[in-house]
Amino acid sequence: MIIVAETDPREPATTALLKASHALMASLFPPEDNFYLDVDDLVSPDIKFYTARENGTVLGTGAIALKPDYAEVKSMFVSEDARGKGVAGAILRQLEDTARDAGATMMKLETGDVLHAAHKLYESHGFKRCDAFPPYNAAGSSIFMEKPLT
Repeated sequence: MIIVAETDPREPATTALLKASHALMASLFPPEDNFYLDVDDLVSPDIKFYTARENGTVLGTGAIALKPDYAEVKSMFVSEDARGKGVAGAILRQLEDTARDAGATMMKLETGDVLHAAHKLYESHGFKRCDAFPPYNAAGSSIFMEKPLT
């Protein structure tokens, strides 16, 4: 059974998975188009960070940054061996619940243009492509998406 729970991103297994995500993003996108948050940035009062675990093993991560006008999905990543098990969907549902509970009426995200599995995931959860939103500028390797929570 996959358990999604709020977690400290500084836990060693969680940090290792985040660093794997950062390494993958660095290999796919130029530095100016990498918008991931460092581990210490994820420990902030306006960010809720979650992991998905199965039998105690960290399989995936995700965070929601609570902004004044929306909630932004950050740090979505699933370990390669756990893909296809529903981990990302479970995390995304938790992030949406957290955003709703915080009173957000819109979720937004930025993702890479070559991350096709991520695009499918977000679309299957009701996200639609949109224009860049602050603090981002339009970037050749970025796709922006949003989902109303009303």
